[in-house]
Amino acid sequence: MATNSHYYGLILAGGRGTRFWPRSRKKRAKQVINFFGERSLIQLTVDRLKPMLPPERIWIITNDLLREEIIRQLPEVPKHQIIAEPAARNTAPAVGLIAQMLHRIDPKAVMGVFPADQLIEKPARFLKLLKPAFKKAAEGEIAVMGIQPRWAETGFGYIEFPPAANAGDLAAHQLNSFREKPDAETAKTFVESGKFYWNAGMFFWRTSVVIDMMEKHMPATSALLAELPPASSKKFKAALAEKFPQCENISVDFGIMEKAEKVFGVAADNIGWNDVGSWNAVYELQAKKAGDNVFRGDGVAEKSTGNYVDVPKKLVALLGVENLVIVETDDALLIADRSRSQQVGDIVKALEKLKRDELL
Repeated sequence: MATNSHYYGLILAGGRGTRFWPRSRKKRAKQVINFFGERSLIQLTVDRLKPMLPPERIWIITNDLLREEIIRQLPEVPKHQIIAEPAARNTAPAVGLIAQMLHRIDPKAVMGVFPADQLIEKPARFLKLLKPAFKKAAEGEIAVMGIQPRWAETGFGYIEFPPAANAGDLAAHQLNSFREKPDAETAKTFVESGKFYWNAGMFFWRTSVVIDMMEKHMPATSALLAELPPASSKKFKAALAEKFPQCENISVDFGIMEKAEKVFGVAADNIGWNDVGSWNAVYELQAKKAGDNVFRGDGVAEKSTGNYVDVPKKLVALLGVENLVIVETDDALLIADRSRSQQVGDIVKALEKLKRDELL
């Protein structure tokens, strides 16, 4: 695939993935876990971008606890392009930091921003949809990708396309609005209208546009990032440790996108997108039909349906149980109702209160 040498990818990989406890920990979070086959979520992210964005044009921002594991998993990505933020400050400062760094290297840089922990089962189709997004960004506009909703989800933000836009259009359309996570009734209205798409958290823009937007809407953070020396400087790491924690703690959506006067969107059709947001999502991606038991390891089931079992070192026998998540690591065992898998993060909060740091 022919690719533009000014196109770059930024992969956001700083999250903890608490809903995937006990497998997801501070030092081995969701994005570096291989839920599907032998490749982790971040490896799969790099794999699908490679035809358009070779590893030398991919940058990753993560944290100190995960950086070495990501370097180990992605030897093809230059080590100096895997940046550990010294403090968690949400996505806007992370994007602003890499935009500043890239702009110094290539003033014509166009940056696509991608979460590290999503699954896209139709990467070839995804790459076709990336082209109009990058093209519009190269023209100096801001672009995002919308995912055609498959149900009335209340856990995602939505973006509103004009009536002329159709799923799978290989074109970027000017968006009518951004909407926050809706209640169930509003989400149903959104989906029935056919105009609203899930906000996938993928953004495309020239680095110069990011810098200008941050100067306008986040001036304090913009000034802090602008004061950093070049990444090649011996003073960079110390300066980053001093300046970055002072940045605003805010997402790209709130800090920049919702304040932009004009944003374009690419309306994706079926690309097999999943945000892999819970153990239930992992189950649904692997179950061949409703009610299947899914074993990651050895198992046998009698009069049991809809269970997800991730116990690698022993046989698990199920008898008369339904819709459970069972996940074992060397030091912990999770047993949960599959319908409550979004609440697994509450277990992590409870462990934090108990100061059980060895389990976090």
